[in-house]
Parts: sequence; structure tokens; C-alpha cells
Amino acid sequence: MSSNPEILTNSIRNGVNSEETANSLADANTASAREEEIDTSNIHVSEGKTFQFKHGKDDRQTELLAEFERRKKVRSVVVPTDDSEVKARLRELGEPICLFGEGPSERRNRLREIYAQQDTVVDRVIQEPANESQSSQIRDVWYHEGPDSLAPARHHIAARDRLKAARIERAKPDPDKAAKAQELYKRLGRTTIFCSQIGDCRPISFCQFSPDCQYVATGSWSGLCKLWSVPHCEQATLTLSSKSACMASCDAEGSVKLWSLESDTPIRNVSTHTTRVSRICYHPSGRYLGSACYDHSWRLYDLEADKEVLHQEGHMKEVYCLAFQIDGSLCFSGGLDAYGRVWDLRSGRCIILLEGHLKGVLSIDSASDGYQVATASADNSVRIWDLRNRKTIYTIPAHSGLVSFVKYENNRNYLMSASYDKTAKIWSNPGWSPLQTLTGHDDKLMCLDISSDGKYYVTSCYDRTFKLWST
Repeated sequence: MSSNPEILTNSIRNGVNSEETANSLADANTASAREEEIDTSNIHVSEGKTFQFKHGKDDRQTELLAEFERRKKVRSVVVPTDDSEVKARLRELGEPICLFGEGPSERRNRLREIYAQQDTVVDRVIQEPANESQSSQIRDVWYHEGPDSLAPARHHIAARDRLKAARIERAKPDPDKAAKAQELYKRLGRTTIFCSQIGDCRPISFCQFSPDCQYVATGSWSGLCKLWSVPHCEQATLTLSSKSACMASCDAEGSVKLWSLESDTPIRNVSTHTTRVSRICYHPSGRYLGSACYDHSWRLYDLEADKEVLHQEGHMKEVYCLAFQIDGSLCFSGGLDAYGRVWDLRSGRCIILLEGHLKGVLSIDSASDGYQVATASADNSVRIWDLRNRKTIYTIPAHSGLVSFVKYENNRNYLMSASYDKTAKIWSNPGWSPLQTLTGHDDKLMCLDISSDGKYYVTSCYDRTFKLWST
């Protein structure tokens, strides 16, 4: 008979037999014993012996928890994807920047492992993105106070417009535009080399047509600028009259010079740069000259007044390229910080940040419609931007090497790109389908240009040659 009155009562009430009652009592006693063992932190081993658990965490458990926390912290660290930046980080830490047989991905993983072993470094790297002053540098722009001549220059720039030509183009019937574009694309597909010329004893870094398409100017790493006749590519310096040409040049020493053909010395040195000037560009009015510099700034010079009217900073790294909108109201700059910026010359403000490239912006150009911009980058792509929507409308996976230069045709019917993969390509606009690939150079292409009449293209190369192409 059970000594538990509740079980006995329930058994009698429900008509349970004595065997079932005994099983219930055994289960109850077992559960009670387990609860007591749990409360005393004991567990049965054998023959009534018990094993005493340690209260708290042992050393092994503490190490595992610390390891999990450290790995969690490392996963939150943003490791650079650019291999050059990874090497720079390794150099800062005093580690070898490259091991035998190590590729970019392995090097990046090794940097993560080093951060995992050095908690102080991890803490510093994690805290850096959280620094508001550093993260805001991308969007914060420093404006220099300009001279008194800046206000008249802005009024002169604002007076120029392109609306009349745009209205004439818009009035043309769409079928006529489509037929003209189809004929042009067929002609572009037949583009071949017209002339090839050894231009210097060093790589030719730049080439550009004269406004009248009669001459090509080249600049090389030897420090020489040369003029060549079109289409026969003969050196034309001695056959030109003293007043028929005027050029501007820049160099790695920071100088910007103006040239005439009256002498072999520059007529004016307009630069105040102290570091390398990577690109110069004439304003559409012809009165101003813009320059991009490695001191993270670009500048605007008034050639008539012979003075600097604007000094503008804004990029986190070197400013590499510069271009103006067709009516001269906007300026476009591209930097090695992988960002492009759009500046309103009438107000002096940065109005759009072109964000999307993974590596430095090496070239930038504006279409004749005034709202479309193309940027070329070291990430092997060309991005097309619509300034009205402030975003990328198309990304062209253009080449297998970095894209060194990009150029719109005057009527924006097509776009050309040059690359370190030894080719130049022609892309339709719109659609951005490849129309022709120009092959023939033996080394990386450094620059290209399109003549204003659209009949010729010129490409300059690291192999010391430039080539003239014709349809």
C-alpha cells in the first residue's frame, strides 16, 4: 500500500491497479532524486559515487570565449580590397608586404590574421571608420576665398549657353536621326590604321587634335611637346607661321606653360603648383585654363588677366583628370580617391558626388548634351552618369586592363576608350554596344582623341608611337 495519500486517492478514484501505482511512485522518486542531484551539482557515476562539477568557468572555456570574441571583432574590421592599400597596411605594421607565392587574396587574408593577433591594432582599425571627422572627409569640401576677379569670371561663364543649338537638334525628326546614326555606325565598323609614327624616344603620354583638325600635338616622358600634320603625321613645327598655333603644357614638376611658335621658350608660366600637374584643360570660352594637381586640388586661371581666379580642394587623394561642360558652366574633376565631383563654376559649389568606381578615376569627359558624363577608371570599367538623376545609368565592362582615357564624339553619337590592354574601343550611344576594337599597338595605350570633324582618331602608346585612324 502506498504511503502517499494523493497517489492512493487518485488510484482509488480512477480505478488504477496496484502495479500502476507502484510505477508512478518509482517515477516520482526518480524525478525527485534527479532534482536533488541537480541542486547539489552532483551526477551519478557508478556504485553510488558522485562527481563534483566545478562552479564557474575554467581556463579553457575562458580562452574559447575570448577567441570567439576576437574573431567577431576581426570580422567587423574593414580590410582594404585594393592590393596597394593592403601592402601599405602591412608596411605600417612592420610585416613583409609580399610572401613567396602569395596573391592579392592571400595577402588580404594574412592582414586579417595579423589584426587577429594584435588586439591593439584591431581596436585602432575598428575605431577609425567610426571617427566622424574622417568619414565625413569624403563629402566635406573646403572652399578657398577667391580674389576680386573671381566674381566677373563667374558672370562671364554664366553668360554662355547652349540652348539655341539644343533646340535646333531637338527639332530634327527622329527617323532622320536614326538613319544618320545607322550610317555612322556602319562607317565606324570599317575603322583602320591610316598612319603610324614613332613620336619620341620615350613613351608618349598625351595626344590631342588642334581645333581645326590640321595638327596633332603630342607630349612624352622626355619632356618634349611636338606638333604633327594631319593626315601625313609629319613634324610640322618648322612649317607653321608664328601666330598660327598656341599650346598649353603641364609637367610633373608642377609647371603650366603657354607656348607660341615665335621661339622655343614659353611665352608665359601660369602655374603656382608645387606638385605634379596631371592634366590641363581649356575652358570652352578660351579665356580660362583649368589644371588638376597632385596636391588634391584643381585650379582655374584667367589667361587674359594672367592670374589664378580659383583654387579648389575637395578630393581625398590626387586630382588626376579635369573636364568642362560644353557651355562652360560646370567643371568635372576625377581623383585617385575613386570619386568624381561636379562643380558649378557660377556659384563655386560642389553640386554632385560621382560615387561608384572601385579604384581611381583616370579620365572624365562630358557629352555635348550637357547632362551626360563618362568616367574611366583603374577598375577596368567606364561609367556613364546622368547629371539630372545624379546617378550611374550604365556601367561598361570596357577592357581587361585599366581604362586610361575616355572621349565623347562632338555630337555624342559614340564614345571611345583607351586601355592598358593595348586596345581602343568605340561604343555606341545610347546602347553602349561595342562598334569596333582598334588593335595594332604593342603596349599599353595612354591617351586618345577624336578630331572635331569626326574623320580621324589618334592614339598614343607606351611603345613610343602614335597612330592615326580613319574610317
